[in-house]
Amino acid sequence: MIYALIPAFPLLGFLLNGLLGIRYFPRKAVGAVAVGSVGASFLASAASFVRLLPGGEAASVRTLFTWIPDGLIRLAGGRPGAFSVAFAFRYDSLAAVMTLVVTGVGLLIHIYSIGYMAHDRSYARFFAYLNLFTFAMLVLVLGANLAVMFIGWEGVGLCSYLLIGFWFSKDSAARAGKKAFIMNRIGDFGFLMGIGLLISVLGTVDIGRIAAAVEGGGLGRGAATAAALLLFLGATGKSAQIPLYTWLPDAMEGPTPVSALIHAATMVTAGVYMVARLHVLYSFSPAAMSVVALTGAVTAFYAATMAVVQNDIKRVLAYSTISQIGYMFIGLGVGAYAAGIFHLVTHAFFKSLLFLAAGSVIHALSGEQDMRRMGGLRTRLPRTFGVFLVGALAISGIPGLSGFFSKDEILSQAFASGHYVAWALGLAGAVLTAFYIFRLIFLTFFGRPRFVPEAGHRVHEAPWIMTGPLIVLAAFSAAAGGLSLPHILGGSDWLAGFLEASTGAAEARLAGPTGLLLMTLTAALVVASLSAAYIVYVTKEGAPARRTAERFKAFYGLVSNSYYVDRFYERAIVGGTMLLAGVADWLDSRVVDGLVNGTARAVRALAAGSIAFDGTVIDGAVNGIGSAHRFLARRLARLQTGFVYSYALSIVIGLIVLVALVAAVF
Repeated sequence: MIYALIPAFPLLGFLLNGLLGIRYFPRKAVGAVAVGSVGASFLASAASFVRLLPGGEAASVRTLFTWIPDGLIRLAGGRPGAFSVAFAFRYDSLAAVMTLVVTGVGLLIHIYSIGYMAHDRSYARFFAYLNLFTFAMLVLVLGANLAVMFIGWEGVGLCSYLLIGFWFSKDSAARAGKKAFIMNRIGDFGFLMGIGLLISVLGTVDIGRIAAAVEGGGLGRGAATAAALLLFLGATGKSAQIPLYTWLPDAMEGPTPVSALIHAATMVTAGVYMVARLHVLYSFSPAAMSVVALTGAVTAFYAATMAVVQNDIKRVLAYSTISQIGYMFIGLGVGAYAAGIFHLVTHAFFKSLLFLAAGSVIHALSGEQDMRRMGGLRTRLPRTFGVFLVGALAISGIPGLSGFFSKDEILSQAFASGHYVAWALGLAGAVLTAFYIFRLIFLTFFGRPRFVPEAGHRVHEAPWIMTGPLIVLAAFSAAAGGLSLPHILGGSDWLAGFLEASTGAAEARLAGPTGLLLMTLTAALVVASLSAAYIVYVTKEGAPARRTAERFKAFYGLVSNSYYVDRFYERAIVGGTMLLAGVADWLDSRVVDGLVNGTARAVRALAAGSIAFDGTVIDGAVNGIGSAHRFLARRLARLQTGFVYSYALSIVIGLIVLVALVAAVF
């Protein structure tokens, strides 16, 4: 099966550039290896996709090797069970769409990076990391079981750390990389717990066997809900949803192509893909589905409010990414899995376009990212402005462009399924999206130039190797809605039909006047929001926004500081952890060490007393007896004259004394 080769090419590119390119390859060779490997992977993805089309090959699973051989384990309740893990890939319609998106958009980002990173001294290292990231994402997408998927899951987490902190000499970049890594590890703990729960109950991590167990009644609803929620905790980390979203805005410290790859087409969609892949498990638990939908809806609106007040061009897009991923989870949570994946596809096009176009603006202004020091770039950067405008229209949901169809499909199915809170929050988020993205457009490209004179003299369009991919992405951002035109507009909903075998059919669809009315309402509100942004930032030159900020200073400060969530995490969680660490350190140094050191001092004192007693009393007594013996010996030695007559005289005297004593007694 050719799909088994899809992740192999980026892995080869990583090995060549990582082991040889850094030291031996010229820059052109490094770029050729990096782009060529992803290009080959894209061709393999396209060939596999064509074979999967109706009339072609069926979906399949291919085992590459046995990872964990068969072994007996004890399941929940004491039941015996057999457990094994195969390193296997699963290729079906969902995997086909995802591999095309990852490799297609990834290829364009790799090409763009050749120009963007042309003067970076760590050129080969950058492309090695980029290839490794692509490989990890493809393993995640193709994994036939949760264990293989987890390899890719952790791989993209590691690569995000390496790429976000790529310019590690900058403290802010190093901190952002560590923050992303740690926040993802928190979510990954839940993911691992979910896998462990499924193993303990079902004795398997195979996605097909999990689905069969759910459908066959082998998994209770309580266990299914617990497993689904634990796995979703991992998704909130990878896909930057409440409460584990705070790493993504800081991740803008990485090079702009990294932002486009990680935060548009790959890593942040991993959680969305995981829920869609396990749709049978989630559909079995209405409680888990509601949590997914509400989390996505709240995040979509919440992140959009923060995007409205950001001044860094990349941070606006970062909060926008958090918000748009929220829409995908709304779709998944209401059972519209195909609609969620449809928005994933369109978002990959227009968000990578917006990030890369923002990179062109930053490149033109010699690194400037503050929109308050931009303006008037519409005539100086006409190609960048054109593609940026297409991306802005697409993400806003202007009728006719891709974002309109995918977002409307999600909102329509949320309303049809009775999730009115999710629908209302999603609609409000859509209105805010149009406002903040055109606030970005108007501040960056309209009005008078506000950049410093030095930057103004150097403003220029990016080279074609950078603008070429933007034009391709702009075309897909405009036209990708055709993949799933709704029936209400006379379309065939092709993508939904293609994905149905992998994700199931949608639970509810709006049709007739109600559907048209909601579609018209959404479009009208979006256009009104766009018009409001034009009035505020072009006609009034931002004066209403400044007055509003001044009038509602406390609320503006709250939103512009991201609701102080980062500060809360810093003080409550990090600070609390540091406080506990301080208490533990005090207990260790004062109590535990004090007890140990006190015991040691007591033992040393006892030993000193014992030494003194031994030296003074014991040794004194022994030495005294010895001295007495020596004294007596010396005195008695004087009696030993060596003359016989002296000994005879002593004997005679002794006998006389003895006789006298006997006579005295008797």
